[in-house]
Amino acid sequence: MSATSLFYIIIAILIINFIIDKILDTLNAKHFNDALPPELQDVYDEDEYKKSQAYKKTNYKFSNYTSLFSLVLTLAFFFFDGFEFVDNIARSYSDNNIIIALIFFGIIMLGSDIITTPFAYYKTFVIEEKFGFNKSTKKTFVLDKIKGLLMMAIIGGGILALIVWFYEFTGNLFWLYAWVTVAAFTLFMNMFYSRLIVPLFNKQTPLEEGELRNKISDYAKSVGFKLDKIFVIDGSKRSTKANAYFSGFGSEKRVTLYDTLINDLEDEEIVAVLAHEVGHYKKKHIIFNLISSILLTGLTLYILSIFISNPLLSNALGVAIPSFHIGLIAFGMLYSPISEITGLIMNHFSRKFEYQADDYAKQTYKAEPLITSLKKLSKNSLSNLTPHPAYVFMHYSHPTLLERIRNLKL
Repeated sequence: MSATSLFYIIIAILIINFIIDKILDTLNAKHFNDALPPELQDVYDEDEYKKSQAYKKTNYKFSNYTSLFSLVLTLAFFFFDGFEFVDNIARSYSDNNIIIALIFFGIIMLGSDIITTPFAYYKTFVIEEKFGFNKSTKKTFVLDKIKGLLMMAIIGGGILALIVWFYEFTGNLFWLYAWVTVAAFTLFMNMFYSRLIVPLFNKQTPLEEGELRNKISDYAKSVGFKLDKIFVIDGSKRSTKANAYFSGFGSEKRVTLYDTLINDLEDEEIVAVLAHEVGHYKKKHIIFNLISSILLTGLTLYILSIFISNPLLSNALGVAIPSFHIGLIAFGMLYSPISEITGLIMNHFSRKFEYQADDYAKQTYKAEPLITSLKKLSKNSLSNLTPHPAYVFMHYSHPTLLERIRNLKL
């Protein structure tokens, strides 16, 4: 196979992915105006349903513009030898392959962030503002961007430097060392994400003593689930949308409630949501997802090690000097169809696990408060209650609200 053939295969993958996404988006959009099924009639009143439809249509149009812009820009970068241009800049600063890779990806990531920031700004301060979700200030928006870039530079740059270093010194065995490094980092982040990373962006405070904390503690004790660390996070700092999640293992295990969740739901509904999350722990879903992620990373790195030394990858992107960082980008493009398939498989398991966690909450607590909490959360986020089945199959990690309610009522 020639470099030109590989180049056009990559272009075809980009265009086919775009077309498939747009077909799915269009099919989904055709269901925006569907009548709500009987089980969901009480989620919205007439005005609220019209507002949710307007929100979906606005996001659909915005997504069309942004994805088309992204495709055109990416294709232009390919056809006008953008990778060679950035690679030459990186090489003008150093002869060290690690430094070259860091400068190369730094320019790509920074450039991408600068280009996409106006879209993120419009999404936050125009669309989310218009529909009453945004609580973020421009100062918070800018600080989040700066913190995100610094984290990407320190953490992402550190891992990239290690991987390139492994490749330099171990050749095709680099994937094994890289896999161990990424796996260790993944485990570390699962343990300490809430303690180390979340405080950079949000304030967390222990849930104060009172009726809600007592109800949560009583439920946890009733199912033999030790839960001492219950925190409230200031999610209202950025949005009115609500959430709750578990994180960590062992002594670092904690539950985090968004303050918006506490404001939106009754105590019994909050306990029901936590019962669902406990179900994920009890059913070993979190362990499964963690192990699956590590195994998939190992598989990807192993396949990468087979092809990364082939100069065809770099040449396909118009870069004459073969290098690890250029080969990595070409491989990422070629691997994306496989990544889509593994994503579909993981989404299938995720939807199955959601049913199991719902069943656990129903069996150990109550179904009704979980149903009402799901309805409230869907209403408050103006969720799409009538998505197209194909769109659900391709993109949803959770069953639809209707499917979950029907399961809970069995």
